[in-house]
Amino acid sequence: MEKILLIEDNPAICDNVAEILELANYQVLTAGNGKEGVAMALEHHPDLIVCDIMMPVLDGYGVLHMLHKNKALQKTPFIFLTAKAERTDIRKGMELGADDYITKPFEGTELLSAIESRLKRCAEIKQDSVTGLHGLNVLLSASTGKEQLAMLKEDRNTNHYKKKQNIYAAGNRPDHLYYLLQGKVKTYKRNDEGKELIIGLYNEGDFLGYNALLEGGNYQEYAEALEDTVLAVIPQKDFEQLIGSNPEVLGKFIQLLSREMVEKEQQLIGLAYNSLRKKVAEALLMLDRKYNTAGSKHFTIDISRENLAAVAGVAKESLIRTLGDFRDEELVALKEGQIALLSIKKLVALIN
Repeated sequence: MEKILLIEDNPAICDNVAEILELANYQVLTAGNGKEGVAMALEHHPDLIVCDIMMPVLDGYGVLHMLHKNKALQKTPFIFLTAKAERTDIRKGMELGADDYITKPFEGTELLSAIESRLKRCAEIKQDSVTGLHGLNVLLSASTGKEQLAMLKEDRNTNHYKKKQNIYAAGNRPDHLYYLLQGKVKTYKRNDEGKELIIGLYNEGDFLGYNALLEGGNYQEYAEALEDTVLAVIPQKDFEQLIGSNPEVLGKFIQLLSREMVEKEQQLIGLAYNSLRKKVAEALLMLDRKYNTAGSKHFTIDISRENLAAVAGVAKESLIRTLGDFRDEELVALKEGQIALLSIKKLVALIN
């Protein structure tokens, strides 16, 4: 049961609204002034706050200002409920960070609809990850409404790449956020001798190229299509406008960036300290996790030996020899260049 804090100094209105909310199966807490409301919010951490503006001790603007100073309450949906219907009053409330603004008198259904909508959007924003265009769409509609979502979709172009075709190169200046509609992409770094180390693998539904956009610098790696690929391109200005006006969306992309950094750190530790067998086993398991999204027992890894060696960070000859050993030990099956994992459990045991 969602918990709603109602801050209202008029006892009759407070009782009436509380009754409506309780009939709608919400748990209701009430406060008679802004100062009491802030204290109750800090103590009970409600799922949503409905607050009057004109109140003694501390008005609604002050309540919202104080709550936004508290990290745990910053993202709590906040609805102003007030007789102040001037455009300037509404604008001031929205600029302070209110999620909605309902003017008195109002219908009970209007308030319930606003509350249901804000709770739903808050739940969507709290999703653990942003993967794919749907994930971005959810965040956009949750935090900005349908109008900006439509604007982001408008005039989006798609780029088509053949297998082994370059998408972007290290040192280039980014001008797009890429979304993978079809195919597979690798990102890699290359040393002075031309040897590659694959540092990222991307599947349908992944974003790529946001690292450089967030850092405001150049690409630090190369991106190449592993197979025929279709990418949707979102112009840099649209991406910057999106994250600049929507902290929730920015936070999700930062989460993606942080997750990538952790994975790369683990990859570097493995390259430095793991044995050859562990490196190859870890690369195979990572490819299975990345591309066998359905968890099929009949999934096969279709990747060139050069690219697999670049994922594992080993020489191609060493990789081929180790795959042969794994085949003899019935850990994998090799057929026409593809690799089937016969015993995930045993491969996991190799790296633990």
